[in-house]
Amino acid sequence: MFLDEYIDENYKIKTPEHFNFAFDVVDRFATEDSEKIALVWCDDKGNEKILTFGQMAKNVNKTANVLKSLGIKKGDSVMLILRRRYEFWYMLLALHKIGAIAVPATVQLLTSDIVYRIEKAHIKMIVALNDEQVVEHIENALEEFSTKPENFEKIPQLLLANGNKEGWIDFENQFEKASETFADVRCAENFDTSILYFTSGTSGYPKMVTHNFFYPLGHIVTAKCWQNVQENGLHLSLAETGWAKALWGKIYGQWLCGCGVFAYDMETFIPKKVLEHLQNYKVTSFCAPPTAYRYLLREDFSHYDFSSLTQCTTAGEALTQDIFDTFKKQTGITLREGYGQTELTLTSGNFPWVEVRVGSMGVASPNYDVDVIRPDGTSCNPNEVGEIVIRIDKSKPLGMFSGYYEDEEKTRQSFSDGIYHTGDSGRKDQDGYFWFEGRTDDMIKSSGFRISPFEVESVLLNHPAVFECAVTGIKDDRRGQIVKATIVVKEGFKPCRDLAREIKLFAKKNTANYKTPRLIEFVDELPKTHSGKIRRVEIRNKK
Repeated sequence: MFLDEYIDENYKIKTPEHFNFAFDVVDRFATEDSEKIALVWCDDKGNEKILTFGQMAKNVNKTANVLKSLGIKKGDSVMLILRRRYEFWYMLLALHKIGAIAVPATVQLLTSDIVYRIEKAHIKMIVALNDEQVVEHIENALEEFSTKPENFEKIPQLLLANGNKEGWIDFENQFEKASETFADVRCAENFDTSILYFTSGTSGYPKMVTHNFFYPLGHIVTAKCWQNVQENGLHLSLAETGWAKALWGKIYGQWLCGCGVFAYDMETFIPKKVLEHLQNYKVTSFCAPPTAYRYLLREDFSHYDFSSLTQCTTAGEALTQDIFDTFKKQTGITLREGYGQTELTLTSGNFPWVEVRVGSMGVASPNYDVDVIRPDGTSCNPNEVGEIVIRIDKSKPLGMFSGYYEDEEKTRQSFSDGIYHTGDSGRKDQDGYFWFEGRTDDMIKSSGFRISPFEVESVLLNHPAVFECAVTGIKDDRRGQIVKATIVVKEGFKPCRDLAREIKLFAKKNTANYKTPRLIEFVDELPKTHSGKIRRVEIRNKK
């Protein structure tokens, strides 16, 4: 019997009758091992904070008291735009204690993105870091949101995490005055929503993924079996807290396994600084997308001491052989690739008990029954490409999302006949390794970001020269994919380099930078189906 089969058969998580990560993990560590390191934090300005579980528990209680005093209660949605500031941990855990819903969001959101999220998630409060551009977009969003009469009574409160500004509540001031004690009154039930993440889709605006209070338990495998975190070690995942990957690598699984978390609040990714922090803080395990490793490997590793670093993982896009080989040569560490979604936890991975196959998503996680199926629902033969699905007819994995918020139709489409449809296509080889092929719904994955063609197209169509457009992803050695826009111009406009440059600048000003097209192609017409739908697959396959 293979070791992975043995683990799969014997892997069980005992779920308590009532589970709340803030009470049952953080407060328990604070009681039983208060000096244990929970979070080591630093930023680009030389600021540093080292928090034990004893300190973290007190700060979370103070934060929960602040939020309650401002009227936040069970079921309320609170948006967190905090990049990697330590207040994110305070806020997330405080919301867990209150039974409220955390809505993490990236600092890259623009005004229209924020308006959409306020409306769809019924946001009661926005907590943000004191960043000029972030604050400006939030204030502009509230101004736009408040122009609709039906929203007069729904305008969210604004809480500034660090510093003070007119129109914003000063969190630091409120925090200093708050009590360090918070009653252990658990108003949240296990299956209540605790996290709401917006995730891109190609046929509409971002979907809202909901996770319940059991969600953290699904990340035991993520941290212990894949990232291989150490007891009393220090784990760094590069992800910003606005992305679901942050909850894979910045709190739940790591703390459940007794490992501290290192957070580097960088404003810009500078490889040299990341390497310095890996060395100086003696990070023991590290996770980043392949693109980040590619940039890190441009530096001279011989200038650094990575003796503390023992485990490195990657996800978000396919790992290439050159990155794998070069990193192994420079550090002696085997990069282990994994796969999952915002809707899930780690679904498959190159675990320590199997041979690593570069470019593969690895074998199924002990928590998931993964299959590849044909359109008729039957399982594919080895190396036959089909849709990657999770079979849930026997049991639903811990960590799998509850559904799409206030969207029964999308939830129904994703769950059918005892199957969860990932929307990803791939194949399974004869040895049980999964290989990613692409998105069944045209999703673009660039530098680890999931990008909806629909969202980018909606922005481009506002440019006066754009008559029609189709956004697709094309292969790129550095980013995995880059965004390409195929455009039909309106009468009176001439396709040229200057117009392409102008459209790129327009996109950059009106959507997040990672969504901006890197390549623009002008065409006379777009390929379409008989019903008038654009055939992106034909554009992608065009030589």
